[in-house]
Amino acid sequence: MKSILSLFCLLTLPTLMIGQTLYGKVTDRQKEAIAGAYILNVSADEHVHSNENGSFSLKEAKVGDTLQVIYLGFETQKVVIQNLEDFLDIQLKTQTFQLDEVVVGRNNRSLNLISGIDLSINPVNSSQEILRKVPGLFIGQHAGGGKAEQIFLRGFDIDHGTDISIMVDGMPVNMVSHAHGQGYADLHFLIPETIDKIDFAKGPFYADKGNFTTAGYMQFKTKDKLDNSLVKMDVGRFNTFRTVGLFDILNTETSNAYVATEYLLTDGPFETSQNFNRLNIMGKYSANLPNDGKISVLASHFKSQWDASGQIPFRAVNSGLISRFGAIDDTEGGNTSRTNLALNYSKTLNEKTFIKSNVYYSLYDFELYSNFTFFLRDPENGDQIRQRERRQFFGFQSEWNHSTYINSTPTLLQAGIGMRNDQIKDNELSYTRNRRTTLENIQLGEVLESNIYGYFNAEFEFGKWLINPSVRLDHFRGSYVDALDTIYQNQAISQTLASPKLNFIYNQSKDVQFFLKSGFGFHSNDTRVVLQEVGRRFLPTAFGVDIGTLWKPTPRLVTDITLWHLSLEQEFVYVGDEGVVEPSGRTRRLGIDLGLRYQLNNWLFADADYTYAFARSIDEPEDAQYIPLAPVQTFTGGISVLNNGFSASLKARYLHDRPALEDNSIVAKGYLIMDFNLGYKHNQVSWNLAIENLLNSDWEETQFATQSRLAGEGPEGLEEIHFTPGTPFFLKASVTYEF
Repeated sequence: MKSILSLFCLLTLPTLMIGQTLYGKVTDRQKEAIAGAYILNVSADEHVHSNENGSFSLKEAKVGDTLQVIYLGFETQKVVIQNLEDFLDIQLKTQTFQLDEVVVGRNNRSLNLISGIDLSINPVNSSQEILRKVPGLFIGQHAGGGKAEQIFLRGFDIDHGTDISIMVDGMPVNMVSHAHGQGYADLHFLIPETIDKIDFAKGPFYADKGNFTTAGYMQFKTKDKLDNSLVKMDVGRFNTFRTVGLFDILNTETSNAYVATEYLLTDGPFETSQNFNRLNIMGKYSANLPNDGKISVLASHFKSQWDASGQIPFRAVNSGLISRFGAIDDTEGGNTSRTNLALNYSKTLNEKTFIKSNVYYSLYDFELYSNFTFFLRDPENGDQIRQRERRQFFGFQSEWNHSTYINSTPTLLQAGIGMRNDQIKDNELSYTRNRRTTLENIQLGEVLESNIYGYFNAEFEFGKWLINPSVRLDHFRGSYVDALDTIYQNQAISQTLASPKLNFIYNQSKDVQFFLKSGFGFHSNDTRVVLQEVGRRFLPTAFGVDIGTLWKPTPRLVTDITLWHLSLEQEFVYVGDEGVVEPSGRTRRLGIDLGLRYQLNNWLFADADYTYAFARSIDEPEDAQYIPLAPVQTFTGGISVLNNGFSASLKARYLHDRPALEDNSIVAKGYLIMDFNLGYKHNQVSWNLAIENLLNSDWEETQFATQSRLAGEGPEGLEEIHFTPGTPFFLKASVTYEF
């Protein structure tokens, strides 16, 4: 018997002492995957992170080793390894937010860490706040509330989306060859209360992000299930009323479903009422399938209509012709709608491999009336234009993910394919009068545009180094049938583009990360522009480089510093008299981004973000190299309180003066705005008081250098700043009931 026991010990001892690969998954108590959790083997001083499926593998683990699992917003959990053969299922419990639990990880999209902090301290409460969650991103509204916001980021006047890619649940928001401007991204169909996660990054460094990803991207994920049903009501100045309802209709261990609704009314601060109203309806179903599969289906419908006072010239205000909130043409406005259907599917094939796929379909309508120049072109009827289109688009993306070891090197391999097809009917630009009479069609036709793509991404971890090479291949084809041409002609163009990228991440410790990112990206051109203007490229490229650090000098202080460069083969510039974006020449931008998140004590938080950008055109004369409306300096910051159901915040946002013309002869003035928020939650009821523009400052939300003519002026008119006034002191109160 002693011989048998001795032989058994001899055979089993090596398996206890020699490390093996341990596989596991990190989830919350609702069994939702937690991506980016920090798993530290305390015994061996080795760590890994969970992938977006929540899975991880830890090499050289041994029975008896202690694991420490850390993730923002959850209690740190210690786990002792009992059996290397078992799959380790770790469930984390939520807790009060603490900044000292933040771990600077190996993830090459480090700004996700910042978004997690910001969402924990200041949840999104309005459609405007959704976009402002990107540090350094500013927005402006200049058409009655229903038009997509104008976006500023990294030295870009992005207009409505030409240089930032925006997605919701894998479904693109940007519109190619849009009637109002390339990349137009209307995010108003997204109900803020349904947002679960925000993923964003700056620069063209990620192979899974394609068209319009030059300045950066934003990706939103909606909730798969609700913690509680709720009803919410907002009431504010200017006859503002908003109601929201989220209703849990199915909640089992394997499947969930809910319905969300939003209705918004406001007259706005203008002398002529905006008559703005917006309706959102959304439903989502998700289920855990047999054999480690998961599926979710989203369906939504959005409709909005509004009137607008448009951009007004300073001379009209200074002369007393109108007030700051008056109008030269108060018949501007529009209406739009969008219906979406999106399906997401993921499946774990084994402990090393999973796939995720999504397919989507959208039906979209858009009609916008604008008057930028008043009576410059047509002294009798005025210069009102109509931009209109009706489109449907669909597409899919499928991605394979595989984690493995190559010669003891932890390796992640990803490969993806996808496509998108847009069919646009009655893509129109026309001269109109009073939104009733069509005077002349300038552009009218049908656009068919498709994009087929594939990409490969790899991550190799050599000790403290993470090396991330990747490449993306895109093929675009666009065709246009001009309905104003007396002879039928289907014009077409196609182009294929490869976009390589290479990123280096160095993790000095769990508190310090250095990175160097580089890569090519692109923003596609409008199909009509490429076919009608000789020499315009379909896929003008961008090349960017970021170098910086993410650092926790103290347990409760997170800082990030980035020096960056971005050059474009072709810039898109806003053209005021037609209300569209047109291509120009090459540009380059240099800048710095600085960020800080600090927890002063258990309930008091501070944040600050500063950006500087130097933006110039390359091919223009030296005295005409400024890029109109490109932001130079921005700052956002404030303090927040979270304590026993009580919350409060005081925030500042500052946009510095910037050139409005290429020679800087006209300047768009900057502004400083303060916002305040106060809230309290007791049991199932929450109260909130929000004040925008706390100091009631006069400010210009959007500005353009435009040549216009007022009634009675000479035929040449005058070029000067035209602006939309920013919202004055705006008080809004809300109450939420959860059940």
